[in-house]
Amino acid sequence: MKTIAVIGGGITGVTTAYALAKRGFAVTLFERHRYAAMETSFANGGQLSASNAEVWTHGSTLLKGLKWMLKRNAPLLVNPAPTWHKLSWFAEFIAAMPHYERNTVATARMAVAARQHLFAWAQEEGIEFDLRKEGILHIYRDKSGFDHAARVSQMLAKGGLPRRAVTPEEMKAIEPTLAGSYYGGYFTESDATGDIHKFTHGLAAAAERLGVRTLYGQDVKSVQSNGQKAVITAQHEGAPGSVHAFDGVVVCAGVASRSLAAQLGDRVNIYPVKGYSITVNLNDAPSQAGAPSVSLLDDEAKLVTSRLGPDRFRVAGTAEFNGVDHDIRADRIQPLIAWVAQCFPAINTRSVVPWAGLRPMMPNMMPRVGRGRAANVFYNTGHGHLGWTLSAITADMVGSVVSESFRSIQVPGGLQPV
Repeated sequence: MKTIAVIGGGITGVTTAYALAKRGFAVTLFERHRYAAMETSFANGGQLSASNAEVWTHGSTLLKGLKWMLKRNAPLLVNPAPTWHKLSWFAEFIAAMPHYERNTVATARMAVAARQHLFAWAQEEGIEFDLRKEGILHIYRDKSGFDHAARVSQMLAKGGLPRRAVTPEEMKAIEPTLAGSYYGGYFTESDATGDIHKFTHGLAAAAERLGVRTLYGQDVKSVQSNGQKAVITAQHEGAPGSVHAFDGVVVCAGVASRSLAAQLGDRVNIYPVKGYSITVNLNDAPSQAGAPSVSLLDDEAKLVTSRLGPDRFRVAGTAEFNGVDHDIRADRIQPLIAWVAQCFPAINTRSVVPWAGLRPMMPNMMPRVGRGRAANVFYNTGHGHLGWTLSAITADMVGSVVSESFRSIQVPGGLQPV
């Protein structure tokens, strides 16, 4: 039985470990925190949103970034201080613009396929994660945003995702609690929401039942490979580093994947793009009645929502290019609270839990899934704002790649099974 290390205990690492265990590998999962899903997979927007598959490599994104650069509460905020990493990332971002439509279609196709795996795994393992299959409603306040959404819908349809335009009256029927004036919307019935932290925790437990060895509190300090063996040095709570050897390794370490890849001779140009969320505790009956059941995406404000059970409402979004920075800024949280008060005035926002996480983004907005330079090194990382949405399919994809790589070895006389 081949031994595989998975580095990272977020949604991509846990789904990868699970997919590999299902294929018969002896898997060891390294996670620096005491539990799974304690960083970017802790409190995201909750959407399993194939309808949000549009990649950001569009000219309008750059224009908005320049316009909002000095506005501290802007939905998209870029720290103007230059770094080589940031400059190289944006150069590659611009170079990827000609592939905007192709990558959007490909992302939609992956997102549609991911649902089947994720829902099947949850059902098979009995994972409860506040799943709601009530669709996602995209809302638009002006004609230009609505018209752009129509063009995006054509691309999503090429990827196998139907969604329909809805009038303001139909929007009100879909989600009666939504206040405000809107030009129109788009509704995707097949999209869903859920609690990423609950799901990841549940799948990690299922992976352990399949034999995955989970090493929590283990901070990977170095990783090396000679193509046949991968050697990992990990440190536990300041103790001397322990050394582990495996037949192969899969890097699923979020924003840390870039530095780990460099140790392995690979370039994985991930940039940390910070997003914020608030979890509003619905502690009274009026708030519970006044909170939406259907998930929303406000394209102008760059915010998404999800209802997590009867007594929690999650609002998340914004994008901040400021390097590795985990600070939760009050001036970035306040617009989220104000948005709730504006769109859902019946919700009491006295009890709000703020959070921030770093999305691992590749310049072309496509996840890095597959082989590295060394024969026994693999990657499943760089999912950006769609890690939750794409995790199940990319885990299955990298599982197939690893299986194919280890299925046979070259020996005199031909290929023989390992």
